[in-house]
Amino acid sequence: MVGRRNSGKASPLFLVLLALSFCFVTYNLVTAIIQYGSIGREVGDNSYDRLSNDPIIEMPENVRKGKTKAPFHVALTATDAPYSKWQCRIMYYWYKKKKNLPESEMGGFTRILHSGQPDNLMDEIPTMVVDPLPAGVDRGYVVLNRPWAFVQWLEKATIEEEYILMAEPDHIFVNPLPNLSDGGYPAAFPFFYIKPTQNEKVLRKFFPEEYGPVTKVDPIGNSPVIIRKDLLEKIAPTWMNISLKMKDDPEADKAFGWVLEMYAYAIASALHGVQHVLRKDFMLQPPWDMDIGKKFIIHYTYGCDYNLKGELTYGKMGEWRFDKRSHLRGPLPRNLPLPPRGVPESVVTLVKMVNEATANIPNWEAT
Repeated sequence: MVGRRNSGKASPLFLVLLALSFCFVTYNLVTAIIQYGSIGREVGDNSYDRLSNDPIIEMPENVRKGKTKAPFHVALTATDAPYSKWQCRIMYYWYKKKKNLPESEMGGFTRILHSGQPDNLMDEIPTMVVDPLPAGVDRGYVVLNRPWAFVQWLEKATIEEEYILMAEPDHIFVNPLPNLSDGGYPAAFPFFYIKPTQNEKVLRKFFPEEYGPVTKVDPIGNSPVIIRKDLLEKIAPTWMNISLKMKDDPEADKAFGWVLEMYAYAIASALHGVQHVLRKDFMLQPPWDMDIGKKFIIHYTYGCDYNLKGELTYGKMGEWRFDKRSHLRGPLPRNLPLPPRGVPESVVTLVKMVNEATANIPNWEAT
């Protein structure tokens, strides 16, 4: 389904009540929420079943057809952990390689570092340091810092572009990325595991019936999303507050786990009457997506395990494997061995792109 129009707007009363419900979080956080005008993940590897659950989406024929270029600012949230740093360095390398190609509409770049203090990549990657949530608020769910980081960045930064791409460290630009949005319709990737209709009972706590059917909540997260800056400025505080409220709700926390913050973004967008053009070509996710084709971003969140015959051994460590989680404490080594013959193009391309980046990034081992 392409982006749909929704004439409803989030009522000030409902959104204010959401904000007030956080008065017990911490004094500093509540003060920040008021100051910024608030009104209001990774999935377990064994849960992926894309063949039976992928939504069917009509690709829009006229999205941005014949329109002038509309550059977007690339923004990704990150921590100062080694695991996050090496991914950011690879991502930024490929951003620079693809940025000025003819079909690209990528503009500036910011790593939004929510550690509260600078790190050793400040001179390598354009970075703005923002505060993390107050101690204990995220309860070990580090992704909860993402919406709060965007709220701060949007308030403090000077962003020249009208549009913003919300990206993540484990994204690699495999093809030049144009602006896939259509004005008031942001572009987003549909995730098979975001199922608003199947979770209506829980979602109604945060998306009341007065706002319409739960189908107005798109099956997306905040990333990748290309969105107009003014729309994100409205959505971000609500996204932050709903994320916190959902984490504080035992039923929602149990139901959504590591994708809770993704649901919160989708709900916040729907509360503001913002819905998205769903672009399946936005991103591919090895090993399940096998071909690159005309897709734009490789998302390497899933482990890739194969035997020496080139057969996938998912759920079992392969004789050959690529898994970002194997490198939590430091950067992966340069010159990774290529997969065996018969492994899909997407996996081979991923490893080749990682190898090219690590071979050309100075002082790679110092991450």
